[in-house]
Parts: sequence; structure tokens; C-alpha cells
Amino acid sequence: MCGIIACRGTAGAADFLMAGLKRLEYRGYDSAGIAVMAEDGSTAVFRTTNRVEALRALTNSWPGAALGEAGIGHTRWATHGGVSVSNAHPHQDCTQRLSVVHNGIIENADVLRAELSRTGHGFASDVDSEVIAHLLEEAMEHSGDLRYAVSQVVQRMAGSWAFVALDTATGRVVASAHRSPLLVAQSPSGSFFASDVSALAEWVDEFRILGDGDTVELADELIWLHAGEPGLAPDPVPCPPRRSGSQPTDRDDHMASEIDEQPEAAARILDTIGDSIANGALWRSLDLAPFERLRVLACGTSLNAGLVIGSAVSRFGGLAHNIVVASEAAGTIVEPGTLTIAISQSGETADVLRAVEEGPPDRQMLALVNNLHSTLARNVDAVLGCSAGVEIGVAATKTFVCQVLVGTGLILSALVEFGRLSSADAEKLVTELRSMPDRLAAAALAAHETIPVIVDEVRHAGGFIFLGRGAAVPYAMEGALKLKELTYRWAEAYPAGELKHGPLALVEDGTPVIVVDNGDPRLAGNIAEVRARGGRVVTIGRHGSVVDIPLGVLSPCGPLEAVVPLQLLAFTLAAELGFDVDKPRNLAKSVTVD
Repeated sequence: MCGIIACRGTAGAADFLMAGLKRLEYRGYDSAGIAVMAEDGSTAVFRTTNRVEALRALTNSWPGAALGEAGIGHTRWATHGGVSVSNAHPHQDCTQRLSVVHNGIIENADVLRAELSRTGHGFASDVDSEVIAHLLEEAMEHSGDLRYAVSQVVQRMAGSWAFVALDTATGRVVASAHRSPLLVAQSPSGSFFASDVSALAEWVDEFRILGDGDTVELADELIWLHAGEPGLAPDPVPCPPRRSGSQPTDRDDHMASEIDEQPEAAARILDTIGDSIANGALWRSLDLAPFERLRVLACGTSLNAGLVIGSAVSRFGGLAHNIVVASEAAGTIVEPGTLTIAISQSGETADVLRAVEEGPPDRQMLALVNNLHSTLARNVDAVLGCSAGVEIGVAATKTFVCQVLVGTGLILSALVEFGRLSSADAEKLVTELRSMPDRLAAAALAAHETIPVIVDEVRHAGGFIFLGRGAAVPYAMEGALKLKELTYRWAEAYPAGELKHGPLALVEDGTPVIVVDNGDPRLAGNIAEVRARGGRVVTIGRHGSVVDIPLGVLSPCGPLEAVVPLQLLAFTLAAELGFDVDKPRNLAKSVTVD
């Protein structure tokens, strides 16, 4: 969940580390810190529980020797230990020679801490990560070699990790990875480690990915170990092109621009895959066998996108589908003939990776990701990119739209190839999809006009209910999730028919009830039930709704357009309440721990 960056041979290392951390802050922002080798051989450590910008004031006031060309940095999402400067990374050994940054969870940290304490090590924090620094200290006493020490220490650890160690006495920088993402890159500007290529894209053209069990040392020529033995570095991966729009810069309004980018992102996707849906070519390109049932594996927003995709395979192909919350996948039965689609924006979601790892090896697995070089993409039978581009706001917006469009297009293509949907019928559905960018743009225009007025009326509400029927239910769920993430108000989503089975007890005078109206005639009765109890009904959808947006007639992904007003409702209310919409409390963009 945390963000790591490191450099060697980089002029102005401290400035580079802070610039990279700013680009990684979406991965966690409870605290931030850097350790830089000073020219007198000491280590300058700067840590703060404020945002990354606060580090600059600390480095500017540094009274010691000039800062050198090697360092490590970290931005934290707290798992073990509270939010405090002492728990912020980097952590050091007893001699302060070694500094370490870590992403992951050391599952046997308590046992290791007790063993180290008995041999005289003193701990300065409550976090699991600090044990790595002290383990390295012990290993260095025997070998004096950081790379060898790292390869020995990982054999004592259990859990997940990507960590980088800096040895101030030698200037060496060594990293190791296991079930946590880390990449390495080189350029004339220096050699680098990072959790995400976005932190390095300004300086490098390609990168290499550390696999599980890899240990790598930054040097003029990278030194690569596999399971402790010398090995060849993997082939380099070109950095993805940087599109216009949301980029990891110093701006703090990424979510606003990412919402606005959705029509453009949808158009780009449909230009790419539109011609390969109705002829089955999109499915054939994956080289997968036909399936008889679909299983969707995901978390959070990706799970809501999966609900839409799963519905399409049943609605248009008559095939069964099963939606599985990835964190609860253990023990679920995967029947023969099942295709599992694992959906993850980052491709690093720990719950999804564990569910994939523990699933039956003889069942087909497809990944739908925004990062084609992610861990998930490297561990499945086929991968399909959702092509959303960089998304920095922690609350997903355009990645949801892109997942729905790509996933739905894939399902239609498969059904054509299986003979369950005619090419003519598929072409009509593709025509509906091709109109989606314009409808998303129209929905945004309508929402910008009406949502501020609605927010003024509901800003003091303590909780919200979201309702839908049929194809609208996943969008009601996504709207409720966005409101919870950004405004810290409770928000619950239900199929509208479930109101009278319990949720109606929540409705009192003034309770905001957001209804995604896709034209289902039964909604009128549900709305009447809410109004009879004094609820404040806000309809979003068909003509005559409070937020009137143009809905497709035969849309294979349901009322996708409605997600734009739902996103803007959460965004606008959060902004009015004074909350940070890009970095909501307690959350991080990439959930890389169980």
C-alpha cells in the first residue's frame, strides 16, 4: 500500500526523491520520509506526518554536510503502528549505518522483534518494517556485504515485502521483493527503484520488474539475484506513453479532471476495440477456450464494474455468472468450464492476487487491469487492458467506466464467437456503445448544472440511501461507495425492491434517497414509499428525473451514464465539506496488503 523510491548516482538526490514521492503519494499519505547519504558519510533522515511537501522545509533547514547522490524515500499507509513520526519510514539499525524503506507486511515481525531484542537490539518504532533494518545489521556483522545480507535476511522473513536498503558506509543501495511490486530503471540521470513507473517516467524510458524472490543492487550495471543466486535481468519494459489529462504532478484536483476525462477515455477505448467486438475478434485475440460460466473476482469499485460485466453474459448469452468478493474467495467452488475474470485497476490488489494464487490451477483466468505489466497480469492465462491512463485520485472514476466498457465489449465478442449472439445483434449493441462518449459528456453537463443545488439541500444529512433496479443496481452501489469514500457519511445501496424488507426503517424526514432511474416501471412504487416517510428523493436518469440525462435504449452495460452525476455528487459534497477529494482519509489507491 505504501510507495517506495530510491536512487543512486543522482545529482540532487533529495529533490529527486521528493519529486518521486509526490507522484507516489496516492499509495499512502499518513507519513513520508527520506534518507540521503551526506558527503561526510553520515545519513540525513527526514520524516513527517504531513504531506510530502513538508519534507522540503526539513531538508532546507538541514544543518549538516551537503547531501549526496544516493537515497531512499517512502510514503506510508499505516498498517502496523499508529501515524507518528517515529513510525514513519525510513527506519534505521542501531548503528544508523543502514536505512530501510518497506512496503508490505512482515507476518512474523513479532517473533523476529523478540529474538532481536534478546540479542540487544533497541527498537524506535511500533512498525513491523523496522525489524528488517536490525536483521540486516546482524547479517552485515558476519558478511560486511549488503547484497549478501539482504539475500540472507529474506530467508528469515514471512509475509510480503518490497524493501530497499541504503548502506551509508559504502553508498550501496540494494532491494528485494516478494509479493509486493517493485521496479528498477536506469538512465543518464542515475539508477532507480520505485513502486510505480509513474514516479520515474520523467527520467527513464524503460524499466525492469522484480519478480518474487529477486534481489537487485543499483550499480553501473545492475546486479541481479534470483533466490540468492546470480541471474540475468529480465527484459526491459518500455514506459507507457503519457497521455494528456491527469498526470502525477503537484496539482491537487486530479479527481475533477479524471471525471471530465471520461468521455475522451470512452471514445479512445471504443475506437480501439469497437471493430473487433461484433466479429468475435476481440475474444479470439486472447487465445482462450470457450467457457460455459463466468466468475468475476474483484474488490471495491472493480467489483461494481464486475457486476455489470457479469450481468451482460447472462442477459445476452444465457450463461450463468458468479460474483466473488476477492477477500472472501477462499473455499469457493470453481466448476469446470468456468472463466474467471480478475479485475484490478492496479493489478497489485493483494486480495485479488491471493485469490488467484489459491484458485484451481486448471481453470482459465483472465485479468482486466490498467497496468499490463502488473503482478496480476503476469500470473494469469490472458490479460486485457482497460486503457484508462493514469488515475491519481484515490477514488476510482474513469477506471470504472473503462473497466465496464472493455469488459462488456469482451463479453459480447465472446458470445458472438460462441454462437450465442448474432453478429447483427452484436453490431446494434456496439452502435449503442459507440454513442456512450457523447452520452457521458451530456450527463456531465447536466450534472454540473444540477448537482450544486442538490448538495446545498443535503449537505447536512448524516446518511444516504441509493436505490436502483435491474441493470441500475451496480451503479447505485458505485454511487454509495463514492459518497462513503469522499464525504465520510454512511451510504447504503440496495435493489429498490428490498426497501420494504428492512432498509425503509432508515428513512426519516429529510433522508436523501438517490434513485438511479433506468425506466423500470416498478421504481414509481418504491419512490412513493420513500416519499410517504418524508425522504428527500433525488432521481438520476431518464427524462423527468431531477438530474435528467440521456440514457441509451439498448445499452449492453445499463445506465453507465448515471455514474457521472453520482461521482459529481460525492465530489461536490466532499469539497463543500472541506475534505481532500484526491486523498480521502484512511484510504490508498493501490491496496497491496491483505
